[in-house]
Amino acid sequence: MSYDQTLSRVETYFDQTATKTWEQLTSDAPVSKIRQTVREGRDQMRALLLSRVPEDLSGARILDAGCGTGMMCEQLAARGANVVAIDISPSLIAIAQKRLPRHLTKQVTFKSGDMLDPALGEFDFVFAMDSLIYYGTEQICTAVVALGQRPTQKVIFTVAPRTNLLMLMWYAGKLFPRSDRSPVMMPQSPQKLMKGAKDFGVMQDLGRINSGFYISQAMEFSA
Repeated sequence: MSYDQTLSRVETYFDQTATKTWEQLTSDAPVSKIRQTVREGRDQMRALLLSRVPEDLSGARILDAGCGTGMMCEQLAARGANVVAIDISPSLIAIAQKRLPRHLTKQVTFKSGDMLDPALGEFDFVFAMDSLIYYGTEQICTAVVALGQRPTQKVIFTVAPRTNLLMLMWYAGKLFPRSDRSPVMMPQSPQKLMKGAKDFGVMQDLGRINSGFYISQAMEFSA
């Protein structure tokens, strides 16, 4: 699928099928044991990604690309950053706006649309946590390089790593499609991603988070 085709599928899933699920998953509400492992894994990954930028982000302009229900952008704003939080799903944006503490509202601008829209402007840092996991290797490299043009210092993002469990889930998704299942994650090799971006900058592997049904690889790109 092309980038635009995948984007459309992701929008349909998160805006029509999975809004309630993600609202609950990213809240303090009780969840199943499986979803609790996902919640814990996402918390660990968010902490890992945030460790790659200064504690004091006063004056920094940051893009939260695929902000979902707003957990990352809230922590960035709390560090003093001015954040543009964008997501393809208007429903998730509405949840993020509702949850953002009132004292941080002037620091966060919410938008619904494509995270690669050049009209968003220039940034010091870009975060893309779990928002590129449905794309192929070439599409991810193209997106990250586009997001990482100067003055951006770093694009800090995650991909679905090529593990036995995720490959099993990938094949199961192809064999047993359901209309309510999320768009299929595309398992990636960090080495192939680094090779694909080497002519445009430096990409590095930041490590992997394994928490039950949450398995994600952290990566960083700088031009």
